Amino acid sequence: MATALVTGAGAGIGRATALGLARAGWRCVLVDADAGALQRLEALWPTEAERPLSLVADLTDATRIERLGQEVPPLDALINNAGLSAGGAEATSGHDDGTAARLLALNLAAPARMVQACAPQLRPGARIVNLASGAGLRAIPWRGLYSPSKAGLIAQGRALAQARPDWTVTTLAPGFVRTELVQRLIDGGRLNPAQAVSKIPMGRMAEPEDMAEALCFLASPGARVLTGQLLVLDGGSSVCGGSQPLPPSEHPPLPFEAPLRPHCESVREPAWRTALDAWALSHADRAGRQGYPGVIDGRALDAQPGAQLDAVLHAARCFRSRHAALASLTLLLPRPAPELPWALAGDPEAARMLVATLAAEWGARGLRINALELPPGLAPDACLPLLGYLAGPRAQFLTGQVLRPGAGTAEPWTKDKETQA
Repeated sequence: MATALVTGAGAGIGRATALGLARAGWRCVLVDADAGALQRLEALWPTEAERPLSLVADLTDATRIERLGQEVPPLDALINNAGLSAGGAEATSGHDDGTAARLLALNLAAPARMVQACAPQLRPGARIVNLASGAGLRAIPWRGLYSPSKAGLIAQGRALAQARPDWTVTTLAPGFVRTELVQRLIDGGRLNPAQAVSKIPMGRMAEPEDMAEALCFLASPGARVLTGQLLVLDGGSSVCGGSQPLPPSEHPPLPFEAPLRPHCESVREPAWRTALDAWALSHADRAGRQGYPGVIDGRALDAQPGAQLDAVLHAARCFRSRHAALASLTLLLPRPAPELPWALAGDPEAARMLVATLAAEWGARGLRINALELPPGLAPDACLPLLGYLAGPRAQFLTGQVLRPGAGTAEPWTKDKETQA
């Protein structure tokens, strides 16, 4: 039985993730500063799941984190979810009351300290997942050190992936999520939900379970091809210019457990065609005609230099002619060639921007578009777990993203790296 440790497990995204892992058969170690929250979580625990190990810990305390490393069992995954979303604004005005130090300790220092403390218990091939925020990609004013703390965490994850190629290290950046905190802001009139949703192409706020599905995938062995990378799960808001309000969603979300009905379009490369055909066939009987349509389109892989934008546009037109709502399009793109003539260098970037543009235009209909930039020689089988998540209903809030599988994968783990931390 695989074992995962989740910090900040008592509420919101952490609680949804812990319950998702338990339902999937994981053994869970739950860490939170709030003992009552952990007790309430245990009361919700699935009856068929192994009972969790709950540990009360204030992760702003470096000494307590060090002791945690001696209390946990061997781990397959460490999910650094705990964080503060407010506080530290006074630090930029020179009137800090200590809140800024606490925010930095929890958001930036604690994830690194958790990795160092738990390193002896992390099994070879372990997965480290850090929870950042869209605030780490763009500054949020009047929030003090919140955006800097999340930007630092994103960079920290990339550096850890380079330092420890034996682990899989990823970072998740959510947008607006309807946690208890966000709901209190709405109820108190401090957040206008309609205004917030008008900036999200998918036309709704995320639920904690949207993030939990992503974290459960990133904690799995199938996330290996994304090591060193950032997964932005914000309904497309980070790729949308925001020049005009976007319409609300026209359709309620599908159940996460709805079966995926994949279809491969214009994939001609033999190894990919064989792997994808077998993968699609394995889903066909379970999905039937009621499954969630997930189209994998590979025509851009055959595009001549300078013609990638045309290939993406053609794929989008074909997809829209067949799907009016609640479906996904995942494009397979070639990794841009470094020797591409300068006059053609704009074509790949134009294709990526088209992905973002279509995500903004299609989102309210429940239509999603994402892309994978494939390096030469990447084994198709290594990407199938990622495609299963990306193309399916578990990723209903993921759109407008261009991922680069294999980009951060370094040399395989060796015994002499065991002592690095």
